[in-house]
Amino acid sequence: MTVRLTLISPATSEALREVRFDDDGPLDPAGLARAEAVASAVGPSPRAYTSPSRRCRGTAEALGLRAEPLDELVGCAMGRWRGRTLEAVAAVEEAALSAWLSDPTAAPHGGESLRDLRVRVGAWLDGLQDGAGRITAVVEPDVIRAATVHALAAPDATAWRLDVRPLTAVHLSGRAGRWNLRAGEELVPR
Repeated sequence: MTVRLTLISPATSEALREVRFDDDGPLDPAGLARAEAVASAVGPSPRAYTSPSRRCRGTAEALGLRAEPLDELVGCAMGRWRGRTLEAVAAVEEAALSAWLSDPTAAPHGGESLRDLRVRVGAWLDGLQDGAGRITAVVEPDVIRAATVHALAAPDATAWRLDVRPLTAVHLSGRAGRWNLRAGEELVPR
């Protein structure tokens, strides 16, 4: 039995445009309009999930998905860096930011490490192989990176090398403990 999982990244938000660690803001007007415009590219799914963030739930709704928010799919907890720009963090915590960007086990912000995120998302992903069928999930870009790294059994630091653009789909198909990847399909209206 094969699981066919489509992971969709959310549309744009103010935090994404400003290169800010997410602060659970909503989609911006352009992001909402784009998600509504590409809704026809997303087919119905018997099981749909979403990260609990406002932008992921808003994207799922705009795409016409009745998606259940799952705590397992929350984005990486960024602790005291939440809502701050990368530039602002670098200005006052340069060494901490450097450690976080180079060591997947580091969590100098007081939140979650990249490895912890991958382990959490990987456990959810592995649990899907108990069933079969099509699943769609609108999730944060870091969750997509973590799922991809886990599925490929790649080193955790590989996540930093994966670019996840807004409103793109990553497809994973799996069975018997093995996953295959089809990456980076841009959602376009049909």
